[in-house]
Amino acid sequence: MTHAPDPRLSINQATIKYAPLAEALQVTAAAGIGSIGLWRDSVQAASLPEAGRLLAGSGLRFSSLCRGGFFTVPEGPARRTAMDDNRRAIEETAQLAAAGAPGSVAVLVMVAGGLPQGSRDLAGARSMVGDALAELAPEARAAGVRLALEPLHPMYAADRAVISTLGQALDLAAPFDPAVVGVVVDTFHVWWDPDLAAQIVRAGREDRIASYQVCDWRTPLAADVLLSRHYPGDGVIDFAAITAEVERAGYAGDVEVEIFNQEIWDTAPATAVARTVEGFQQAVAPHLAEQPAGLRR
Repeated sequence: MTHAPDPRLSINQATIKYAPLAEALQVTAAAGIGSIGLWRDSVQAASLPEAGRLLAGSGLRFSSLCRGGFFTVPEGPARRTAMDDNRRAIEETAQLAAAGAPGSVAVLVMVAGGLPQGSRDLAGARSMVGDALAELAPEARAAGVRLALEPLHPMYAADRAVISTLGQALDLAAPFDPAVVGVVVDTFHVWWDPDLAAQIVRAGREDRIASYQVCDWRTPLAADVLLSRHYPGDGVIDFAAITAEVERAGYAGDVEVEIFNQEIWDTAPATAVARTVEGFQQAVAPHLAEQPAGLRR
């Protein structure tokens, strides 16, 4: 490793997907990184109490839990199951944030869900997301958890997220206390949006940015477009401009690198983490203000 990690760098566990929780924590801490974002499947594989113990022992901050959401099903047993799962996710987030090092935040990343089976009604699906937030917001507030709506690139609108722009996410968050419902700015999903700069300004004015996630976009896309993310600096995204906008909007928290890429997953976790540090230092870190680890939004 040729660069010391920026103090605001967080490794999202998706970047080293095949590493079990204990290994993911060990590799991240050994690289000198101060923070990690976890995924629920890995936490549940270890059990929540064991995950909390491992996280506490690692000395790492906790930057987010992925993911809740998938609200876009009509009222009935399937929707009740989804809502109950989100309640469990809120509880998991609260416990993991409590186990993390000082500066940890209780942020639960929410992916809305795609169109309901057989539906073409995007507006109706988005209204289902608003209804779900109204149901969950009081429970999130009571647990001290911030629900973070993540817009996904429009190519995922049918199957993963009917929220495609930062503006749509902010509209859905607007009825709620910013301390309870915020948004995620993920460069892979929003870099293309001609209204992005204005919406980041709006997000800052409304105090909605709960998480900033980075990875790069490079063509040709993989056959499975879900796996088309790259190390920062390996593609076409203007991290200088977007990062500066997020900074000016007042975000002072950890910055997660979240990569879905089969070739990177097949790399030894320590190697992938080292390569992540190098890309982050070159493409993102120069545009971050220096913030003490405990200063979080």
